[in-house]
Amino acid sequence: MFKVLTAVLSLYFLLPLQPTLAESGTGSLQQRIEAYKARQDPDRMSAADRAVMKQAQQDLAERLPDPGLDVGERAPDFTLPNALGEEVRLYDLLDQGPVVLTFYRGAWCPYCNLELRALTEAHPDIEDHGARLIAVTPQQPDQSLKQVREDGYPFEILSDVNDSVMKDYNLYFEVSAELNAVYRKMVLNLEAFNGEGRRGLPVPGTFVIDRDGVIRAAFADVDYTRRMEPAAVVEALKRLD
Repeated sequence: MFKVLTAVLSLYFLLPLQPTLAESGTGSLQQRIEAYKARQDPDRMSAADRAVMKQAQQDLAERLPDPGLDVGERAPDFTLPNALGEEVRLYDLLDQGPVVLTFYRGAWCPYCNLELRALTEAHPDIEDHGARLIAVTPQQPDQSLKQVREDGYPFEILSDVNDSVMKDYNLYFEVSAELNAVYRKMVLNLEAFNGEGRRGLPVPGTFVIDRDGVIRAAFADVDYTRRMEPAAVVEALKRLD
């Protein structure tokens, strides 16, 4: 996995070392996240940088008080490249069955990696209900290809290379110059993952979409340490059977 050697930031914009195997494979997703958070040391960063993190958290909560789309809304269609550069259209997949659509920040994010590993474990159950799982990220396809090869994810990872899908699903936000400067101190270069001039990220969100394109379950939270449990995803798919 991408081992970004970084210091620890705040609760909302934390960029620490990647999770251990134990943290990746025991308990619910939230239990794994809490175990991971428990070993972080927030004192590794300066008070000034912590203030930048706190302000970024507040700004995002004000900008997106209710991120994502609601249950009952129609899912916007899109066509995006996968890790191999091949185009994948959402509604072509919906012709075959329900879709579980999840948005994540990138291979550099340890919380996203915990979520993707948990979804990988749940993938057989998702397929048992005739559904497809796809993940959308702002990172470039070559970064996703590295992820697929190293972690063996059995689902499509699609790159939102112009940020349009994140915007359509009401998840998009731009990392401020101040926050980006702190990220760079911590050896994270977002543009190395997303492409030159691109500092946009999604609020992590997951949507269960039925074959008619209607969202039947949804979860999005500006606190990126909170994610939809795979068990809740599977339960939503059961209700579609």
